[in-house]
Amino acid sequence: MRIQSRGRGEEGRTRLTVVPENVDDLWHLSYVLEPGDDVAGDTSRRIQRDDDKMRDTGGEREHLHVTLDVEEVEFARFANRLRVGGVIVGCSREDQLGHHHTLNVEEHDELTIIKQFKPDQMERIEEAEAAAENPDVAIATVEEGEAHVHTVAQYGTEEYASFTRPTGKGEYARPRSELFAELGEALTHLDPDAVILAGPGFTKRDALDHLEAEHADVAGRTTTVDTAGVGDRGVHEVLKRGALDEVQTETRIAREAELIDDLTEEMATGEKATYGAEAVAEAAEYGAVKTLLVLDDRLREERQGRGDWTVDADEMVTSVERQGGDVVVFSGEFEPGQRLKNLGGVAALLRYRLE
Repeated sequence: MRIQSRGRGEEGRTRLTVVPENVDDLWHLSYVLEPGDDVAGDTSRRIQRDDDKMRDTGGEREHLHVTLDVEEVEFARFANRLRVGGVIVGCSREDQLGHHHTLNVEEHDELTIIKQFKPDQMERIEEAEAAAENPDVAIATVEEGEAHVHTVAQYGTEEYASFTRPTGKGEYARPRSELFAELGEALTHLDPDAVILAGPGFTKRDALDHLEAEHADVAGRTTTVDTAGVGDRGVHEVLKRGALDEVQTETRIAREAELIDDLTEEMATGEKATYGAEAVAEAAEYGAVKTLLVLDDRLREERQGRGDWTVDADEMVTSVERQGGDVVVFSGEFEPGQRLKNLGGVAALLRYRLE
């Protein structure tokens, strides 16, 4: 994320102009923008012509600069765009005021946001700005007869490729080199800045030997990590071990994986952990919350009045921060976020055990 300018808007709101530089940034913005915000950007709109000299052809598209009073926000993940819908309250053509319109925001589109930013929302923007310096990373996991490639994004990990090639003996067995060749071709095509090669036993070492022989450029960006599993399980082990931190200075999802494991361990022993909105809010009132874990989807629902919590989400967050606790907003796209969702979308690691 690139922050172009920051200033004060009307009614004490902040006026922030940003340029999303990748899909991660669009995803971040989908959790920052809310109904009631003002968002301005360049767009095109079909303008109806009613003059007598021209037959109505359904309208012609014109380039406009509009400001919307936001009503809805949608991250269209597979289209790589952010859709921001609302009523036009400012426009380079006055005859378009009051009409509904949708801004389709893509990578490198400049966007101005006028809103009362909550602390975690501004922190999210600033983290996205800092993350621009982080390298793109691929996690490749391999064992005998099986290989997977996952890409790492701030909204989670995604499987980019998966290969199953029986090796060893038997009618359908194939040379291990064929499996390694497919893995190497996938990594070369993906062309990440860094690769973490993980898996059990010696297979990953043999795979790295193949990369060094056939794809030296990729091998030069590759580090190896021991894991007991491959695929999603192997990726989780890589994150938990902190291997990703060695190539990414700050990684949101690695921290989430560690925190959710800490939470699970504390819950298993019945010690310093609690979950559910009411229980966490009570712990916050006592100043007992060391780290608040809250799911981004649930936090947005509560802020927009679509949730079912009996406590005020913002009051909970503010209370924790005021008393020196950390607030970590989890991504619902990643496995730790799914585990937090099963606990009602909010939990806390405590400073001390509550009776």
